[in-house]
Amino acid sequence: MGPGKWRTADAPRQLFSTSATERVEIARRQFFEEGMRPSGLVSEAVIQSWMRCRRVHPDPQRQVAFAPVTRSRLHATQERSRGLLQVAQHEIAAMEQALAGADVRVLLTDGDGVALYLSPVPQSSAPEMLSRHMGQPGSNIGERIAGTTAPGIVAATGQACTVLGGEHYFDELRLLQCAAAPIRDVRGKVVGVLDLTTLARPFGFDAGQMVGMHATVIENALLQAQSQEHLILRFQLHPALLETPLQGLAGIASDGHVAWLNDAGARIVGLLPADAASREVESLFGHSLQQLLHLSAAAAPRFLRLASGLGVWAQARLQACGAHALLAEEEAAGAAQPAVLAPRPPEAAAEEAGMDAEDAACQPTLREHNRRLVEATLAAHGGNISQAARQLRISRGTLYRLLRSWKQMQ
Repeated sequence: MGPGKWRTADAPRQLFSTSATERVEIARRQFFEEGMRPSGLVSEAVIQSWMRCRRVHPDPQRQVAFAPVTRSRLHATQERSRGLLQVAQHEIAAMEQALAGADVRVLLTDGDGVALYLSPVPQSSAPEMLSRHMGQPGSNIGERIAGTTAPGIVAATGQACTVLGGEHYFDELRLLQCAAAPIRDVRGKVVGVLDLTTLARPFGFDAGQMVGMHATVIENALLQAQSQEHLILRFQLHPALLETPLQGLAGIASDGHVAWLNDAGARIVGLLPADAASREVESLFGHSLQQLLHLSAAAAPRFLRLASGLGVWAQARLQACGAHALLAEEEAAGAAQPAVLAPRPPEAAAEEAGMDAEDAACQPTLREHNRRLVEATLAAHGGNISQAARQLRISRGTLYRLLRSWKQMQ
């Protein structure tokens, strides 16, 4: 039988089995011994992974072997994903604390399936067995090495999945249970995979739901960390859902175009158009950049009516170029002047937006909007520095330095 050819059963199949384990055993027998496609017995994601793995590893009984990891290789791998590791640290620590009594290991890989972090082996597990099966930081645990696993499938397809017991391609990995979810960056590229793995026994909880929630938290943090000059818009149908994994997020560039949307945001306003020219913030959100910038001065969420007619609750925050984030960081670091708040030259704006310098000079940047926001806030409080700083969520000293720097630039 040629590759890629799958025959159908000549005799009626047993449609129902007494257990999931039995269904997986039937699926393995049909796939590996009879050359049949076991549709309905295991998920389509697992079947597709088995097919990819069989082209590379004809023998599912062989032992999985991870290549040795040198210190330089590990350092290079972690350096490439430094931003992801930084934003994931807190969430991984929270997961490990919650799972401390469950003998579950947390794994984080890059987008290619190379392990960036593996939590310590649970004390009640056989350390040498679990360590050998999961490799070590720097190991490639993608499908080409480890066969069908949850992190391998996610790295290959970008879709969350769970792989239990015998659904793993290699026989020696059948004692593992794993669930994984992707982490994407501002370009929509999968740059990380978060995974939960346990040895021998079932999870005892919804591992897919848990890993998906934590992967979303990490992804949201990464999106915001990578948006150094964006207005970050948070929105949801109910204000209680803001600042949770369910919040919609959008990054809005200084030219008034939406640079990115997270999954929750796309479910509310629709998928981001592939054509950058069709991403005007007003066409997606029904409000101009200037109107949305005013939200950043409000401490509480505001109700907005979107272009679709749907009503949401929203908050906005300027990123590193804004008073709320950058100036607080500068104050902590003892920065003398917030130089990055200076308006960009028209040539720089032109290069970013594809305009000539004359056109770019007419386009207000987020930094300029930020200055207007600070000045408007001061005016609203009659020039009272303390009240304005409190509303802007920065210290009085930071606001004084900001005003002094603007005066020096005049």
